[in-house]
Amino acid sequence: MKSEMPITLTTAQARRFMIRATGLDGGFGNVASALRHLGFVQIDPINVCGRMQDHILRHRVRGYREQDLMRHVHREGLREAFEHHLPDSSNLAALPLDAWPHLQRAMRVRERSDSTWSGKLTAAERKLAARMLTRMAEEGPLCSQDIESARKAKNHAWDSTTLAKSTLQKLFFHGRVLIARRDGLRRYYDLPEKVLPAAVLNAPVPTSEETARWLALLKLRQRRLAMLKAAELRVIADEVVPVTVEGSTLRLHLLRSDLPLLDDASEAEENPKLIAPLDPIIYDRRVTEELWDFHYRWEVYVPPQKRVRGYYALPLLHRAQFIGHADVKADREAQKLQLLSQEPARSLAAKAAIASLASFLSLNHPSPPKTP
Repeated sequence: MKSEMPITLTTAQARRFMIRATGLDGGFGNVASALRHLGFVQIDPINVCGRMQDHILRHRVRGYREQDLMRHVHREGLREAFEHHLPDSSNLAALPLDAWPHLQRAMRVRERSDSTWSGKLTAAERKLAARMLTRMAEEGPLCSQDIESARKAKNHAWDSTTLAKSTLQKLFFHGRVLIARRDGLRRYYDLPEKVLPAAVLNAPVPTSEETARWLALLKLRQRRLAMLKAAELRVIADEVVPVTVEGSTLRLHLLRSDLPLLDDASEAEENPKLIAPLDPIIYDRRVTEELWDFHYRWEVYVPPQKRVRGYYALPLLHRAQFIGHADVKADREAQKLQLLSQEPARSLAAKAAIASLASFLSLNHPSPPKTP
């Protein structure tokens, strides 16, 4: 196949395209349409100033409220989405139903792996799993606290979970149970046939080539403008268009179906936004640094003395530029959003974005930090 000549974009055009194509302009009317467009939404339990998934969707779905994604995933009746880990990853995500068949191959690999977190069941776990699955069939959703078990034998210094919890976690990674609902941080698991439609569960398992194609397309559905590995490009060459950005050496691609968005990505007034630390638009740090000229690192797992911005500092996007950050913390008891730091220090854009987040969290607007 003859290689296609790349489209050349200015930096400004590429930035506006990413904002529009990832839905950051608030283009979705509901969670379902956003989820179908993005392919998945990453889920994270950390709740410093709202959860990752809510930060990702609150700018994309009109009228979005906290926990709307979870309400959509775990709604009563016929479901349109579910929670699971992405293939070859420990990242938990909300996924539309068409993803289920493509996860099967990764689930079978995990069943045979030696991972103490997601791999094959030990003899004790197999015995307990049989009891668990029987109880779920008879009683419905169960959490680890509903199942009596001993402490799991330690394989690592940090490993002190119960046998029930480790068994449920592995069964979930293997696709033998799914999250039926959540109560705070507590997960209630049930059998897949009670969570997903029969047509989804009975769908044929795709070939490895079909799943490789799905994964490559999923990467672009999520980021809309991204670097592709040679193997990824090989399986979706007919679906993508090469892109060069003036002044950049990155070899990027976008979906051919997104080409009309290049014409629609005109410059428009944009309200300042505090976006998720793992938002699709900045997920790839190399693209973020070169295309957006923004050097950002999520510092949740960085030792305090090495943090530059703060534990859960949110990037500040305004007029198609990342201009700073705000490190905020929700004090739910005091009903106040605490402002730990912001950059620029006296930015009206930062102030407006922080006020917007406070309103979203139903908290009082914070006062700026006192200068010494």
